[in-house]
Amino acid sequence: MQTLSIRNLARQARHGWWLLFALWLAAGGAAAQDAQPDPAMGESIVFIKNNRLFPVDLETTIFRPEGAGPFPVVVINHGKDTGNNRLQPRARYAAAAREFLQRGYVVVVPMRQGFSKSGGAAVGEGCNIAGNGEAQTDDVRAVVSWLEKQPWADTQRMVMLGQSHGGLTTLAYAQEPHPGFKLFVNFAGGLKWASGGCPWEQALADAYGRYGAKTRVPSLWFYGENDSFFPPNVIRPAHDAYVKAGGQAEMVAYGPFGSDAHGMFGSYSGLPLWLKRVEEKLAAAGLPTAVVLSQYARGGNGTKAPAATDFAKVDAVDRVPHMRDTGREGYRAFLLRASPRAFAIAPNGAWGWANGGDDPQKRALDTCSRRGEGKCRLYAVDADVVWTPEKTQ
Repeated sequence: MQTLSIRNLARQARHGWWLLFALWLAAGGAAAQDAQPDPAMGESIVFIKNNRLFPVDLETTIFRPEGAGPFPVVVINHGKDTGNNRLQPRARYAAAAREFLQRGYVVVVPMRQGFSKSGGAAVGEGCNIAGNGEAQTDDVRAVVSWLEKQPWADTQRMVMLGQSHGGLTTLAYAQEPHPGFKLFVNFAGGLKWASGGCPWEQALADAYGRYGAKTRVPSLWFYGENDSFFPPNVIRPAHDAYVKAGGQAEMVAYGPFGSDAHGMFGSYSGLPLWLKRVEEKLAAAGLPTAVVLSQYARGGNGTKAPAATDFAKVDAVDRVPHMRDTGREGYRAFLLRASPRAFAIAPNGAWGWANGGDDPQKRALDTCSRRGEGKCRLYAVDADVVWTPEKTQ
């Protein structure tokens, strides 16, 4: 007779969810798929135990340069997609990872508890945004403790970056950081908890005021004018609260970016907006900035997108051809993702999408092609519809 421990129950529940997800995929399409580890980027996936009462494994991506090291370390804290955290793809941030690899850093991207293939359930849910960010840091600390035991990691020379929910996590962690961290960078950080009547804008300002009062290390913040989550009228009071409470935070307000500045950090086209400023801070902290491993640079510019058409507006879900109900739900999920992004369709109802990282257009087409009978075409790229009906004979 099998003993059903808490861990076994959690594993069975998790497998049950993925079975349902697999059945949903069989209904005619495929969602964005996790990219396979890229050996050319020294990429691998490890599972690290966290330090909670009931420990779970944290899915963690490692980009490690060639050689024995020890290498300076960059830890990147991921954001939170809308919807079920379990369906959130493994975060890679390939654009940033390539830049740091070229400069001789190892890059570590942990998925926190309850996200992607990490175990357990997400912690810190609700309108207590300050507490939410602080709850996330327990997982970050577990990963940093693991890094201290790795001979290839120089934990006296570390940098922490965070995007969106990961930016909130980074600022929460900076209240009591490992002494090896020399720089903290917040990209569009925050949490928008718009359910249950939560006054989230004030809760965010209160969280940053609380963090600023306890933080003794400086940070660099990047926010765009057209950020759909944290526009200037939301983030300016939060930044003011942080500084007024005693925190040292340099704000880089870089204006509009693409269709939504919230996705700037994950985009190759966003590099000119942040890389030089971060390099200046790295140099001031005595950390390396010279490109010494150019083999990790991005090769080429990826798939060239077709020209935009006037077939439909990108958010007109009902205009997407060939779609069944599951496909339209997939397209709605795609619309919530930041650029770079792409959505592909086929006449038989197959579909696929991808966003972020290297060449999302090719990845969307590859995903669609698993069921598309060789007839997949791009429907939308970034904020544009690029599809045209096929001519009939």
